[in-house]
Amino acid sequence: MLGTASKAQTSVRDLFRRGLVIPAHPLALTQDRRLDERRQRALTRYYVEAGAGGLAVGVHTTQFALHGGGLFAPVLELAASTAKESGREVVLVAGATGPTRQAVAEAELARSLGYHMVLLSPHRELDEEGLLARARAVGEVLPVIGFYLQPAVGGRPLSRDFWTRLASIESVVGVKVAPFDRYRTLDVLHGVVRAGRAGEVALYTGNDDHILADLITSHRVVVDGRQVEVEFVGGLLGQWAVWVRRAVELLEEAKLARTGDDAAVRRLLGLDGHLTDANAAIFDSANGFRGCIPGIHEVLRRQGLLAGRWCLDPEEDLSPGQLAEIDRIWAAYPWLRDDDFVAQGLDRWLA
Repeated sequence: MLGTASKAQTSVRDLFRRGLVIPAHPLALTQDRRLDERRQRALTRYYVEAGAGGLAVGVHTTQFALHGGGLFAPVLELAASTAKESGREVVLVAGATGPTRQAVAEAELARSLGYHMVLLSPHRELDEEGLLARARAVGEVLPVIGFYLQPAVGGRPLSRDFWTRLASIESVVGVKVAPFDRYRTLDVLHGVVRAGRAGEVALYTGNDDHILADLITSHRVVVDGRQVEVEFVGGLLGQWAVWVRRAVELLEEAKLARTGDDAAVRRLLGLDGHLTDANAAIFDSANGFRGCIPGIHEVLRRQGLLAGRWCLDPEEDLSPGQLAEIDRIWAAYPWLRDDDFVAQGLDRWLA
């Protein structure tokens, strides 16, 4: 008979497999670049109350520098303890980085804090064989979500064979697909199907430039003469660190679209370009994504959730012209924002 912990893990995996909005959790800092615990908790409360089904903490949007500066443990603990206030199950995903020993140690810390899964970032110093060995080692601690991270922010190209072999690892429960590239996105889909685990490995879009199109598309992958249908069940996204109430509504509508609701398909296709245009401004695509994290912070600052755009690196800020672009999309697409929802809850979340 399954123990209580195993039953809870099964429940979490079921939730994850059904498809969730999982914001990539930013890092709230004071002007002197210290952890702002009050606003860090407020962000978590906002995400949970907005209907997010999970939180990803210690990931790119939280800033990878977090892992080497003594903040990793307190930031993970803050998110976990705050999420528990809601009284409902929230899937907690911890980002793990670095070589195998570091990634395993971070997974062990995450497990001790009640996290359910690890999003395993690529490590440039390991070849594909080394990355697979690292995934197996981390998977002995917690279930693993693979991560295809785009090269502009620290990722690297990986072969279709790599994704087949990664998806074949029993402890791999999902993949965040975020290469911002259609060809490489297909490599992941084909890899999961070739591994024979299309029904077990949940695909989450991290393609912030292609969110709605990913979520409404049923992909028919042909492998060895077999046609297998796979789909993105949810999103684990930096873009979903903002305007989360609306993101939850969009995912629910995408699920309707995948069941054949033609009106939902048409509505979402009409919004797809709007969301991609907004993301281009927030993520600073015009400048190689250099202003991505400050762009996210700027949106949250405008809504009152953050006090400023401060990052761990004092040199990291918006690119020239990016603020004007954010002004433009802010005015152009009010239906993408959740300002009223945030205004109603802000005082409570900051309390």
